[in-house]
Amino acid sequence: MPTRDEPSARSGPKGPPRPQSAAAARARVEAQKAGRADARRAELDAAFPDGVPGRGIPALSWTATGLLALATAVAAADPDRFITPFFVVALAMFFGGSVLFAIDILLAAARSRTHAMGIGGLFFLAGSAPRSLTVSMNLSLAVAVAVSVAGAAARPYTPLAFGTLAPLFQLAASGLWGVRHGHFPPRPELAARSRT
Repeated sequence: MPTRDEPSARSGPKGPPRPQSAAAARARVEAQKAGRADARRAELDAAFPDGVPGRGIPALSWTATGLLALATAVAAADPDRFITPFFVVALAMFFGGSVLFAIDILLAAARSRTHAMGIGGLFFLAGSAPRSLTVSMNLSLAVAVAVSVAGAAARPYTPLAFGTLAPLFQLAASGLWGVRHGHFPPRPELAARSRT
């Protein structure tokens, strides 16, 4: 009978576990990430079984982006004639976006009492909306930013530079969709309380 200090024949030699290879560790992490992404997609599909709600918000965002692109293009081509209409469009988008952003923050403060909300999920719809809507809203924002920067670069030291503030509207529109329709998990303490 082996003593306490001698390993038994059945237990085999003792020693530290062999380290996992970097490739195997990376494959395990990638598999876990893929599993979490699949689970999140299934959760979003279940959260929006009837399609995407609030379709008016992305339509409004794209309408504003198109209007900004048109106003920027004509003002860059002929600033003497079209700088005033451009300025009106850019000013309306900036102030409208500011008001909408303030509303987003107030609604998010109320909703965050029951749901775990992050900035990425709220304003960029990361993991809180169907992928098609996330791409659409973020693309609308990206196009508005690109148009406004291109206009400012085409006519530096002119009121076209003010257009770089206009995409606040698209960001605030994404926030409005996120706070009204976005799918966010319940706060951990509330989820734990409901399980007990």
